[in-house]
Amino acid sequence: MRKVVVFLAPGFEEIEALTPVDYLRRADCEVTTLATATSGRTVESSHKIPVIADMTLDSYLSSNAELPDAVVVPGGGPGSRNISECQMALKFIQQMHDAGKIVSAICASPARVLSKTTALEGKKWTCYLNMEDEAGKYKAGHTTEAPVIVDGNVVTSRGAGTSEQFAMELVKILCGTEVYEKVKASTIQR
Repeated sequence: MRKVVVFLAPGFEEIEALTPVDYLRRADCEVTTLATATSGRTVESSHKIPVIADMTLDSYLSSNAELPDAVVVPGGGPGSRNISECQMALKFIQQMHDAGKIVSAICASPARVLSKTTALEGKKWTCYLNMEDEAGKYKAGHTTEAPVIVDGNVVTSRGAGTSEQFAMELVKILCGTEVYEKVKASTIQR
C-alpha cells in the first residue's frame, strides 16, 4: 500500500489539500494528514473551516522511521507561507526529494515552499499565476504549458481549479493506470 502525507498549515486551501486526500484514499493509498503547527491537530483553513489532521508533523516524524511514497503540499496564501516558514516541513520535503520520493505542490507552494529546497533544481514546474517570482533562482524552470507538470519525482499544479487533475495525476503515478481508470470512472461522469 502506497503511503502519502498531506500537510495542513493554518490558512491552507481546502480543495487543494482534501481533493488529493479523497482521491488517493479511493485508490487505497494510506494517506495521513499532518498539522504543521505545533499547537495541535485542529487546523483552520483559508476559509475558516476547522479540519482535524490525523497527526502533527512532529509526532509523525518521531513515530515513523521510513519515508512515505509521496508528500502533498497544498497552497493557499497563508497556508503556503506557514509551510515555507516551518523548518521541520522544509527538512522533510528535502529528505523526500533526496530519497527520490514524490514531492508534489500546488498553487503558491511550488514557488513559495519548494523553492526553499532543491526540489525545483533543473525541473520544469508550474504554480499559481504570477507567483513564479517567489521561486528566486528556480524561476527559469517555470512554465504555463499545462495545469499539472510532472518532471521526475516533482509534481506541480496551478491552483484550486486544477486540484482534481493534480490529485488524479498523483493517483496515476502512485497506483498505476488501472487504478487511475477505476477512480476516474467512479468520480467523473461521462
